[in-house]
Amino acid sequence: MAKDKKKRKEIKRKLLHKYRLVILNESTFEEKISFKLNRLNVFVTGTLFIIVLIGVTTLIIAFTPLREYIPGYSSTRLKRQATELTYKTDSLVTVLNYTNRYLDNVRKVLRGDIENNQVNRDSLFDQYKLDPASVDLTPIRQDLLLREEVELEDKYNLFERDVENLATLFFSPVNGTVSQGFDQKTKHYAVDLVAPRETPVKSIAGGTVLFAEWTTETGYVIIIEHQEGITSVYKHNGSLSKSQGDMVKAGEVIASIGNTGELTTGPHLHFELWRKGKPVDPQNYIDFN
Repeated sequence: MAKDKKKRKEIKRKLLHKYRLVILNESTFEEKISFKLNRLNVFVTGTLFIIVLIGVTTLIIAFTPLREYIPGYSSTRLKRQATELTYKTDSLVTVLNYTNRYLDNVRKVLRGDIENNQVNRDSLFDQYKLDPASVDLTPIRQDLLLREEVELEDKYNLFERDVENLATLFFSPVNGTVSQGFDQKTKHYAVDLVAPRETPVKSIAGGTVLFAEWTTETGYVIIIEHQEGITSVYKHNGSLSKSQGDMVKAGEVIASIGNTGELTTGPHLHFELWRKGKPVDPQNYIDFN
């Protein structure tokens, strides 16, 4: 017991024994700074310093972007950005596909090509295959009123009505003489209207300009998209007064008669009318006289 007590006193004495840390000037041996220390103070101070250093380092790594440099650490912000970029990329791909389809349709209109779509005839009738037992054929009041109205209209109707043509009224693009009409056999999907040079060319209806540029074969060309899937095309113009993306009104001047392009023999307007991606005879819709 005495030996243990003596050993503890010796350890305590060593821990509490004071030392002086002196900083001297090497040339003059002048004392600059001095500290009174003991082993216990050094041990406690060093331990606290290490604990504080570890705590500060942990806080910096946990609440600053430095944690992203730790291998295997997953950042929530990076995950969110990756998800947003994925959605944006998918949207851009969709927009790019629509843009490519739009450009293909414009090229077909400029070249006068028609896409031959092969449709399975049987698939067209699948949507009309209904079970008669599941259909309620009992007439309703609105049906009876409609029948009476149609009967009254047909009673005094001497001619067959063309409902499709009455859906939209078109202005004549120019007052001129029809030199060549619409002919599918020769792939002339247009009406050529002869008129004096610089005669104003007007839009047949309100719409948006899809294309307004110079082409080698057809000169100055302007294409306008209208409602109900109708597109009008004006070729061989002398000049254009509208640009791509402009909104035009029915009867508004968009160009002037000219003789531009390689495929022209004189001042005239090559006018095409497309409905839902297919060319139609403009004379069935517009009176050019």
